[in-house]
Amino acid sequence: MKIFEKLNIFYAVLMVMALAFFVACSSCSNSSSDADTDAEIEETTSDDLVMDVDPSLFLTDSGAVTVALVPCTLSDGTEGDCYQIVTTSTPADHTMGPWCPDNIADGAEAGGIWLENGEVYDVDGAFIQNMATFYNDENWMMYDENGDIYTTETEDDCANAANPNVGEEYANFCVECLPSYVTDMSNTYTIPVTPVKLASPLSFGGFGPPGASSAPSNRGLAFNGVVFDAPAPTDAILGAYTLAPFDDAGGHINLNAGYHYHAATGVSTQVAQTDNHAAQIGYAMDGFAMYAQLDADGNEPTDLDDCRGHTDSIRGYHYHVAAPGSNSFIDCLSGAYAE
Repeated sequence: MKIFEKLNIFYAVLMVMALAFFVACSSCSNSSSDADTDAEIEETTSDDLVMDVDPSLFLTDSGAVTVALVPCTLSDGTEGDCYQIVTTSTPADHTMGPWCPDNIADGAEAGGIWLENGEVYDVDGAFIQNMATFYNDENWMMYDENGDIYTTETEDDCANAANPNVGEEYANFCVECLPSYVTDMSNTYTIPVTPVKLASPLSFGGFGPPGASSAPSNRGLAFNGVVFDAPAPTDAILGAYTLAPFDDAGGHINLNAGYHYHAATGVSTQVAQTDNHAAQIGYAMDGFAMYAQLDADGNEPTDLDDCRGHTDSIRGYHYHVAAPGSNSFIDCLSGAYAE
């Protein structure tokens, strides 16, 4: 009898151990399965997340920018809603200028900046004085015997000097078009509320990755309503022996577009992110958000596509603009634009 009791106890212990092992293995299997499922959800969320344009980020309090919801058709045929943004192209978050210093003795605070070979240069008096050396061309001489710099002074000068067919009378002039010349400016831009990512990118006015379709030349809008414009035609400007500096915000004025940016220098309004990511600076014309080049630690993403975009699980697809000295922002549109 004692033998049977011992056997029963032995078998009971074995059953308990087997049950415990089964439960443990089931838990391991479920944990692994849950982890795989979480990874799949995170990956799907990251790839599929689309962030709508947030109209509250635009600086409308000054009246320089208005935002209205309108029906629209996108370049891929999608019908939906867009934000129609009407702007005076006058930034409410910073002053415009200066652009040209008065004398070769002036410091950096008297002038703007110039973009060359990926670098940003202060257009101070010394820069103007050394143009012949900087460009290895003795035809540059932008100042008189007193060191005073030749600068456009009227709206007519601006119109005549800031165009592809500038006359020889403006050679060696610093071209400075003033805000007072464009006080009645009004520009309208339309951006999709919900971005639609395309299978292939769209180039800007014929410039972009090989095989890309063509899109408008404007890259996007800053929150102050100032457009992120196409690269400035610096070769044509310099070819006429003129200089048309940008202010410290990366902008200058022409009579057709008003004030516009050619570089993101960190002066216009930025929306900081809570995860060390680069700050948001505006929206591209396809509705995807535009962010600064570098994150809070000074690092640039290493996985950007041909348009300078990539995806994360917080912001979905978005762009990072190029370095200020590049005379550029993004290289193409990944999404459909409003027609």
